[in-house]
This record gives sequence, structure tokens and C-alpha cells, in this order.
Amino acid sequence: MKVKVKARPFFVLTLLGGVGVLLPLAVFALFVKWLFGFTTDLIQPLTNLVMQWFGLGEIVGDLIVVLFMVATCFMVGLIVKTGLGRWAHRRFDHVLVKLAPGYKTVKEVVEQFLGDNDDDSLMNGEVVKAWLFGRNIPTMVTAIVTSRHDNGLVTVYVPTAPVPTSGITYHIPADCVEPLRGVSVEEAMRSIIACGSGSATLFEKSDRASSALSSDN
Repeated sequence: MKVKVKARPFFVLTLLGGVGVLLPLAVFALFVKWLFGFTTDLIQPLTNLVMQWFGLGEIVGDLIVVLFMVATCFMVGLIVKTGLGRWAHRRFDHVLVKLAPGYKTVKEVVEQFLGDNDDDSLMNGEVVKAWLFGRNIPTMVTAIVTSRHDNGLVTVYVPTAPVPTSGITYHIPADCVEPLRGVSVEEAMRSIIACGSGSATLFEKSDRASSALSSDN
């Protein structure tokens, strides 16, 4: 007995399979192109100087400027780790806040998402399952604890999909959150960007970490 394969569904499924492989690559390539163009536009004045001084092509000039900026960021990072560097940074921030009122807000936002030495920063937060309306209502969300209060409240940030840099902040009782042990903020963010895809894996990872912790105790 011969089994007939429907040509149209086979063609469509195969085509969708190919699109599923190539589309992420194309989107990533477009993003890299946009990021490269955005960066080169910003550093174009410096690139022009390098091209004039050394007689180099534009691509090589861009590369030299980018490497110089990376090295500069690294050196500044080393300097601010010293006592004198921290003092100078604080003084610089104090003056700049007075001259440019919006600088403080931008600085705080950048620190929240890049992370710093502050335990309350977003990237240092604890990933949890949060019952926003109490445990008696079974709806829960993936959230990040950004602050714990002396009165028992917990501040959580609930990112929105697929752009986790936007979201809502809630202040809820501590018993309305349950840690997702072993799950990093980066892993949670990847799941949120994917509109919740991979949440089952995160929950399973948390369950295994909790079981291992219980057995150790």
C-alpha cells in the first residue's frame, strides 16, 4: 500500500522550516548593520581625524576609534575602582547634576540595567514568581526583586514582553513572592523577550535547585 504525501502541506512546512532558520539570521544581520551604522555615525568626527592623521581608510579608522573607546572605558573603569577615582567620580557627578538636571535620571537608568555595586540594582535582583493580587488568586508573573523593605514589603519589577526594558513596578507583601532559585536575571530576560517561551525550563531548573538545597540541609 502506497502512502500519498500531500505536496502542498509538505511544501509549506518545509518553506516555514527554512524561514524559521533564516529569518533570525536576517534579523540579527539587520540589527548588526543598524548598530554598526549608528556607532559609526556617532564616532564619525573622530574617524575623520584618524583618517587625516594616518591616511587610513574609513573602515580601519572606525575600527581604531572603536578599539580606542573600548580601551578608554576599561581604563576609566580601573580608575574609578580606586579611592581617588571614586572621590573624583562623585565630585564630577555632583557638579554635572547641577549643570544638567537630566543627567541624574539617565545615570540611574543606565546603572539599573547595566548593573553596579548597588544591591538594589535591577541586574543584581532576585528572579521570583510573584502573585500580584495575593496567593489566593493563582495568576502569577515572572518578576525581579529590586528592593526589600523593613516593613515586610517587597518591590518587584515586572518586565513586559518582548521588550523587558519597559515594565511595571509593584510593591507587594513578601509572602507573595517565591524565588526561582538558580535562575539568573539574564535567563529570565531571555524568556521574557521570547514572550514566555522557555518558562517551563526555568521553573524546572528552579525546582531542581530547591530540591538540591533541601537535600543538602
